[in-house]
Amino acid sequence: MSAIDELIQANERFASGAADAGDLSPLPARKIAVLTCMDARIVPASAFGLEEGDAHVIRNAGGLAKDGLRSLVLSQRLLGTNAIAVVHHTDCGMLTFQNEDVHTKVKEDLGADSSDIDFMPFSDLEQSVRDDVGFLRDSPLIADDSEIRGFVYDLSARRLTEVG
Repeated sequence: MSAIDELIQANERFASGAADAGDLSPLPARKIAVLTCMDARIVPASAFGLEEGDAHVIRNAGGLAKDGLRSLVLSQRLLGTNAIAVVHHTDCGMLTFQNEDVHTKVKEDLGADSSDIDFMPFSDLEQSVRDDVGFLRDSPLIADDSEIRGFVYDLSARRLTEVG
């Protein structure tokens, strides 16, 4: 069975036992957007105490603000969020490569040219959080009165540490 077929089966089990979510508002109840990494070891609902309908969870490689800006603008302007938690994590793959490494790998594997893509690797975890928080605070597309805070999630300890 393929991985996607497994997802379909799991959804059938979930849907047959789940309460109707149709009554939930599309507006996040806690008015927060969590921007975090796509790393499969992070389960935002469990790690951050979120329930269905509580928050927008925006994920991308590294949990990077430049990559998540489109979703954050929609989250704020159309769906009422007023707080953003930027969450990067220990042992992140984004710390392990340079753009050239990915460009070479894509060329070798697919014969395609990806040189026009910045894969946005970083070399300092806490500085990447600071950079993303600063980017969002400076963005004219994010409301000035937004609460924006940055964190590192320790995969081993499963704890958030705020980055100042």
